[in-house]
Amino acid sequence: MFESLAARLPGRIVTLEPLGPEHEAGLRAAAADERTWRWMWTRDVDVWVADALRPQHDRRPFAVTRDGEIVGSTSYLALAPEHRRLEIGNTWLNPAAWGTGANTEAKYLLLRHAFEESGALRVEFKTDAKNERARAALAAIPAEFEGIHRQHMLVRGGERRDSAWYAVIAEDWPSVRAALEARLGY
Repeated sequence: MFESLAARLPGRIVTLEPLGPEHEAGLRAAAADERTWRWMWTRDVDVWVADALRPQHDRRPFAVTRDGEIVGSTSYLALAPEHRRLEIGNTWLNPAAWGTGANTEAKYLLLRHAFEESGALRVEFKTDAKNERARAALAAIPAEFEGIHRQHMLVRGGERRDSAWYAVIAEDWPSVRAALEARLGY
């Protein structure tokens, strides 16, 4: 069911390319600004790149490119085809791409592909509960806030993270799509 999740997804602002070894140098260059890593599960770029490039059955990572240059990464995660559910996350962008619409369009492309091409019924998002920037972006999608999972995971060398959970379900998708397309000027 989720076989098509590794497709190249072109947009007007960004293109999402299935992540491969050919993206490694561009990822490292895009990740050079330490602000990129404030809320990620690791602050070690080498650890992140090695993990992202390691084949995993429950994840499909992408390079986020703008004008042919890598500006970040995002992924489909926690694939549960038997439940037609997945997560969008492990997203980061170089601060030069913040406020450009790159994140909004990346989420739009991933959501549209999940619901319209892959048959997903539920798409989840999880972020550090303290990450106000990410939480505001998720609310603006609009994804439905579903609560805080206390001490959900260990990050950055053992720090306990409370995670804020959001979701878009298939019934929400038409209105979410319209809202995202209006924001993006589609």
